[in-house]
Amino acid sequence: MRIALDAMGGDNAPYEIVWGGLKAAAETDDDIILVGDEAAIRDAMKIKHPKIRPLPDAEALLNAGRVRIVHTDESVAMDDAPAAAVRRKKNCSINLCMRMVKDGEADAAVSAGNSGAMAASALFILGRIKGVARPAIATVMPTSDADRPLLLLDAGANTDCHHEWLREFAVMGDVYSRLVLGREKPEVGLMSIGTEDCKGNELTKHAFPILRDYTPGLNFKGNVEGHDVFEGQTDVIVCDGFVGNVILKTSESAAHAMGGWLKRIIKSRLAYKLAALMLLPALKKFKQQMDPEVHGGAPLLGVPGAVIITHGSSSYKAIFYACRAGSRAAAHNLSKEIEARIAELPGVPLEDEGTSGTVA
Repeated sequence: MRIALDAMGGDNAPYEIVWGGLKAAAETDDDIILVGDEAAIRDAMKIKHPKIRPLPDAEALLNAGRVRIVHTDESVAMDDAPAAAVRRKKNCSINLCMRMVKDGEADAAVSAGNSGAMAASALFILGRIKGVARPAIATVMPTSDADRPLLLLDAGANTDCHHEWLREFAVMGDVYSRLVLGREKPEVGLMSIGTEDCKGNELTKHAFPILRDYTPGLNFKGNVEGHDVFEGQTDVIVCDGFVGNVILKTSESAAHAMGGWLKRIIKSRLAYKLAALMLLPALKKFKQQMDPEVHGGAPLLGVPGAVIITHGSSSYKAIFYACRAGSRAAAHNLSKEIEARIAELPGVPLEDEGTSGTVA
């Protein structure tokens, strides 16, 4: 697969982005197209990365055509207004990545840059899959079962949602979980404040019967709560983008805080330090299981093409896995599968657009 990688996006661009792309080209069958300021990209290649072993040979990859550079002087800053920036900066690196996907020059687009700009550019240039009202950002999260990561969507693209959009999110999440994450029959839950179908706000109470009765092929398990996110017993959780983004950022903050707390406790006493030495293999395994970078960023589902949005602070490792995620998404032709599933959805009778119940 050919991956168009926005070399100028993210807090650590272009250095970490470039080396993540080089690692992907060296260790997979994918070709990497680095899009951005050519001089900055080549300068980044000259500074060998201290954490990558074995270190990819940048010049050899360039000469073999496994890596190529597409130059542009324009890029979108993290604090730019997303829609305005991609409209104003026609040749920014994000837009060029999207055009390559649209024109068939690349199979997937990956960026650690401004996520709003990435979503806006995808909508302006790629458009929406037929039948999809709103694309959604889906994020893969670790759970207690290392072999069963969770897909949460929407994670921030749509802060206010119509209840029928949640049905689309559920279908798109089901397709991604099955084809890319390898779940045979994904269990899909609706995020709420209680498992009873009468619990929740107006959005979830309207969405519940639609997911249960008018979404053929969906393995809907009903309402789930916050503690279900990490238990490893649900494959897909759907919610509006406001709730999803709060869950995502709170989880990231909690994981970071717990790591800091554990380090301070271990360092506080010699006995704890000695015990930690004995537990070092287990602690490393735990850290690896909880590492969000290995899950490959967040796919933007609902646009006709493979688009992966990864964290602004992404290291080379996150970029490497994001390129792999983009390759898998493109290889499975998610867009056609999503379009086919959306086309099968029946209409919802007016009497079933609402539901009774009280907010807990």
